[in-house]
Amino acid sequence: MSDDGSLTLVTGVVKWFDPTKGYGFIVNDAGGTDILLHANVLRNFGRSSVADQSRVSVLVQETRRGVQAAEVVSIVPPQNDGQPPIADIDIEIIEHLDTLPLRPARVKWFDKGKGFGFANIFGHPADVFIHIEVLRHSGFADLAIGEAICLRVVEGPRGLMAAQILAWSSSIPAAEEGCDSGCPDGGADGDYVKHVAE
Repeated sequence: MSDDGSLTLVTGVVKWFDPTKGYGFIVNDAGGTDILLHANVLRNFGRSSVADQSRVSVLVQETRRGVQAAEVVSIVPPQNDGQPPIADIDIEIIEHLDTLPLRPARVKWFDKGKGFGFANIFGHPADVFIHIEVLRHSGFADLAIGEAICLRVVEGPRGLMAAQILAWSSSIPAAEEGCDSGCPDGGADGDYVKHVAE
């Protein structure tokens, strides 16, 4: 760790993060003291929360109050067993998530206590259901009203539902490629829905 104020790249695992408190801690893979992760640093990465046990790379600095993350470089959701986060999403969907287009959206509301919420895809009127287990599976701990996110959406038994949630910045590469499947007006209405069952 540098004492001259310069930044050092560190990898580790999120020990816990509390969006209400506005901070959490990362366990450094190399050992030593836990690293403070402040909500403002996470917001600069385009996220309002991060799930416990997510793997992160951060640039850190030594301060009078200890080691703190100054910039988030990457976040990888917690490891899972490859199974769907909820029964309404077929295993085949999980195995081919990357083939579903990313859709920019905004959180309408999300209640962590109730375990669900809704978002709206830009340019489409229907609400998209977000289950808390899908949220955790995607590496988030919570969502804020109005937060910009990207969704991969499937048709569930009661309507559209999120199969994966990603940071808003995930839509940027799609936009740079000429605004095809990652943009709200890219393709016909049915293009962003993959049916779980016929």
